[in-house]
Amino acid sequence: MGVIRKKTASRGTEAGTKFHCDVCSADVTSTVRISCAHPNCHEYDLCVPCFAAGEKSKNHDPSSHPFQVIEQNSVPIFQEDWGADEELLLLEGAEIYGLGSWADIADHIGGYRSKDEVRDHYIDTYVNSSNFPLPDRADPDDHSLQDAIPKEEFQTRKKRRIEERKEAAKAAPPTTPKQKPTASVPACHEVQGYMPGRLEFETEFLNDAEEAVQHMTFEPGAGIGPNGEVDAENELKMTVVDIYNSRLTARTERKKILFEHNLLEYRKNTALEKKRSKEERELLHKAKPLARMMNEKDFDDLNKGLEYEHNLRLAIAQLQEWRQMGIGDLKAGEKYEQDKQQRAQRLLPQGSFDRFASARPKQNQISETPTAAIQLTTPELPLRLQSAANPHKLPDLTDVTPNDFDQFLFGDAAPPPASQDEICRAAVKRSVPVEARQRGSSRSTPLD
Repeated sequence: MGVIRKKTASRGTEAGTKFHCDVCSADVTSTVRISCAHPNCHEYDLCVPCFAAGEKSKNHDPSSHPFQVIEQNSVPIFQEDWGADEELLLLEGAEIYGLGSWADIADHIGGYRSKDEVRDHYIDTYVNSSNFPLPDRADPDDHSLQDAIPKEEFQTRKKRRIEERKEAAKAAPPTTPKQKPTASVPACHEVQGYMPGRLEFETEFLNDAEEAVQHMTFEPGAGIGPNGEVDAENELKMTVVDIYNSRLTARTERKKILFEHNLLEYRKNTALEKKRSKEERELLHKAKPLARMMNEKDFDDLNKGLEYEHNLRLAIAQLQEWRQMGIGDLKAGEKYEQDKQQRAQRLLPQGSFDRFASARPKQNQISETPTAAIQLTTPELPLRLQSAANPHKLPDLTDVTPNDFDQFLFGDAAPPPASQDEICRAAVKRSVPVEARQRGSSRSTPLD
């Protein structure tokens, strides 16, 4: 064969379509070549010396086969920096690879043409033309560019451009080889059955909705009476079509929810679920139906608010338990929680091989993470209560700006030191609801 379609692994190289002599295998891409026009010689090319000597190979008969002289059509016809040969290769590549595959079309053209350059040239020359779909200079009698730029000068410019881009390609860092694009099949996504290239699922919502309308036909003028009324059969068909459209609408709404709330990021959502407790997961699971009427930001804010309320309720319940046990400060409450966990561990049933280990129970490691009660109560305590709750740290109150609570009680004056009873009383009062305080106001408590 005289033509060799040279494809390279890296983009932006010389590449392009190469022509070789079928007798001596000489490269005749950039020179004049002789192409056989006989049906038996498909894409049979000869260089000028072999054609002049009458050389032949395969089924070619130089004495009887017609031929065509193909020269280098390196002249501008539509734009100053694009030759006629490149225009032909552009259209041929678009036909072979499809319009939009600009990287493959650029490789087909060769000459170190980039995909962006090819795309912009096609849009400017063919799409944005005033004679769409033909270019502006599509008239065969228009030789304005050929007369303005001689053929020798144009070829010199083209050679200089190729040499410059060739040197730039050598100096550029090595590029990664072209990878096969991800196919639009269900196995290419972390969510089973989802096809990312088509934004569809292998099994859609109401997957059999098309069965009701797949055999339905509408003939022009059928079902309409002489007075313009519609018969019952046609009305039934329209009712079925309305039902089918409502099912398509429901399918689209469910897809919209998946895309807006990023529910297709399965691994990310699973990692977030593992960080939550069982109670928090159950609480957020009940709130999922509200996602259909809220956007992603509002739904996330709602979930954060529910989690915060859940932690507040846990902190209130913990402070109420400490109050019933007569605990007077937060440090004693932490000690109480640790002892409570150790007692629960000792009460666990043990096997026959673990009876001897019951005499030496393992000490649980003290968690460095503060409990929900301290996280939700201590930062909001007045400064005098915070300083007394942490006796190991003695801050200089003169350098600390009083918060709203201290300003309300003492104004600009420095707050007096607080006792342990005041610390626990302030924390419990903020944790117990108002109704509970009113009901228990008549009763005396250990902290009162």
